[in-house]
Amino acid sequence: MVRAGRRKDIKTLAWISLIGVVVQAVIGGISVRLDLRWWSVAVHFLPSMVLVFVAAMLYMRIAEPDNEAPTRRYPSSAQTWTLIAAAALCIVLVTGTMVTGSGPHSGDAVAGMEGRLELDTRVLAYVHAACMYVYLIATIITTVLLRNSGAPEDAKRTSYVLIALILVQWAIGVIQFRMGVPRWTIPAHIAMSSTVVAFSAFLFAHGKRRLPTLV
Repeated sequence: MVRAGRRKDIKTLAWISLIGVVVQAVIGGISVRLDLRWWSVAVHFLPSMVLVFVAAMLYMRIAEPDNEAPTRRYPSSAQTWTLIAAAALCIVLVTGTMVTGSGPHSGDAVAGMEGRLELDTRVLAYVHAACMYVYLIATIITTVLLRNSGAPEDAKRTSYVLIALILVQWAIGVIQFRMGVPRWTIPAHIAMSSTVVAFSAFLFAHGKRRLPTLV
């Protein structure tokens, strides 16, 4: 990005990604040293989601021409609701790490359950689910605002896909809860979390873009 002479915001996102990966490598090593205590895994997981968001934003911005001014593509009310949804998503992710930290997959085989979060897993799961519903509702409101305002089709399609992904993630969470958190559901839930975060970033990025001038 630096050698290509791209604009400042693209360089900033690229540097955040690079530095973040290095920092995450250090945090990962520390979490292993700590026998994967629940809070150390949470500290490793949550910045990973931030990096996914940054990478998704970089993906959107890098395709935009540097010599064009940003253009607002949907109303500020919809943009506000994307921010509300993003805040709800942050709480969903934090409470999700707490559910895992109190459950059967907290810590490694040596540490056992000694380092887990000593709170009721069922109660935490309900709190996590409630936060997810708030996130879903905020995303639906955003989608309705986009439809009513005549927003670009790519932005509306992104919101539709995001709602579908949230529902898939909800289904995985319900399966986990009903089946006692089988081990195979953990990577599926984490992978879907990354996908949801990425599409949340895509939807936010659609709000203001640099588009080529049509001649």
